[in-house]
Amino acid sequence: MLYVVTGPPAAGKSSWIEARARATDIVIDLDRITQALMGPGAPAWSQHPVAMKVAHRARYAAIDEAVKHIDEVDVYLIHTMPSPKWLARYRRHGAEVVAVDPGKDIVMQRIKDMRAPGLQAVATRWYEQQAKKPAGRTAGRQASRAW
Repeated sequence: MLYVVTGPPAAGKSSWIEARARATDIVIDLDRITQALMGPGAPAWSQHPVAMKVAHRARYAAIDEAVKHIDEVDVYLIHTMPSPKWLARYRRHGAEVVAVDPGKDIVMQRIKDMRAPGLQAVATRWYEQQAKKPAGRTAGRQASRAW
């Protein structure tokens, strides 16, 4: 099964996955990929432009390969704000789309406490995008606000 986990930065998407995924499942997380590509001593939430470019390319390759194996293992994919094009692609693979959102106040405080300040703009964009969705139309299942 393919699980596409959406939500603003610092919402708890990784924690949601860690509570469900098995050791044999595939987890595609841009933050983890970026960290793996950075040199020793790099901050955990690095947004270095070159590293991010390389990490995005690695993520696309990982997605392309992982969807070939969704009959064998579960694949958990973090995609903060998938476009309609990406959502359609994921749905062609039978994805379950899960939104993790503990609420804007919690997210903004977590970003302030633990993340790069630039992620506040990403979170603001995520909440603005959610506000534009017609009532009753969500990307998929809404995860518990406890994350």
